[in-house]
Amino acid sequence: MDIDLSPQLAKKVYGGNGGSYYSWSPSELPMLREGNIGAAKLALEKNGFALPRYSDSSKVAYVLQGSGVAGIVLPESEEKVIAIKEGDALALPFGVVTWWFNKEDTELVVLFLGDTSKAHKTGEFTDFFLTGSNGIFTGFSTEFVGRAWDLHEENVKTLVGKQLGQGIVKLDGSINLPQPKEEHKKGLALNCLEAPLDVDIKNGGRVVVLNTKNLPLVGEVGLGADLVRIDGRAMCSPGFSCDSALQVTYIVRGSGRVQVVGIDGRRVLDTTLKAGNLFIVPRFFVVSKIADNDGMEWFSIITTPNPVFTHMAGSSSVWKALSPTVLQAAFNVDAEIEKFFRSKRTADAIFFPPSN
Repeated sequence: MDIDLSPQLAKKVYGGNGGSYYSWSPSELPMLREGNIGAAKLALEKNGFALPRYSDSSKVAYVLQGSGVAGIVLPESEEKVIAIKEGDALALPFGVVTWWFNKEDTELVVLFLGDTSKAHKTGEFTDFFLTGSNGIFTGFSTEFVGRAWDLHEENVKTLVGKQLGQGIVKLDGSINLPQPKEEHKKGLALNCLEAPLDVDIKNGGRVVVLNTKNLPLVGEVGLGADLVRIDGRAMCSPGFSCDSALQVTYIVRGSGRVQVVGIDGRRVLDTTLKAGNLFIVPRFFVVSKIADNDGMEWFSIITTPNPVFTHMAGSSSVWKALSPTVLQAAFNVDAEIEKFFRSKRTADAIFFPPSN
């Protein structure tokens, strides 16, 4: 596979004093198109309001920074209004209408990763706005709007003419948006920073996995996700997705090294990762990361709701399962070297603390 896997930063698509919308382009990150994956970020300033919209793609949203309010309307359901904060993950199936609002001084930043296999543009999200200067009201004629909503012509002109913002606007504080309700959050969001850990290795790393058990809506989205945090100089064991899934990874904070090995044992990526980088690991390719001194944190989606991984090191690795003589023959080494190799990394772990 001769394709550029280099990590990329998002670029601004639109915005104003209420906030901005950023996305990753398939022309700069070809694996987006190859894997039918979309990636974008929404950043809202204080009183920034992301207008109601729906998308041509199912997504997982992850709150990278700040806190705010999200409105969610699932098909043929009532509006759910929930408080969101850093660490919250939300599954957004096809047809869901959302709006987002930040009333705090700290910028609210939300990451979106999703499947574009049914999208208008491969590797890109297309949002359809209900309101705004590029909303659906601006496309229909006055006659159609009036007939559909039983409005007089002057009211139609007022509705359409008042919609000056595109995608994101800044509210002046005179409008009181709906207050979030705690009961609305159940089943819609999971906070990855507060959820029980699926993996916890001392001086190594921690993982929280999103799946159909703790966030059932990921089944409708068709994606799994996880939040991974590794300590300074710790290593994430080499591994691959053994169910044909792609891994799409966003570096939340920190930095470190990554290597990816693909077909014919070729190292196809060897670079430094930094906060804000997005990169994609192709199906069945083996990936491993080593954090810098301050550690590294990343949020990933996997293109299956209940992913299965094979790790290449540790007591549960494939090497431990193979017979000693098979390893001797495969590596073309004697029994002593094979025994020495097998004796290493006997702990059942996917994160390895730094060597002394």
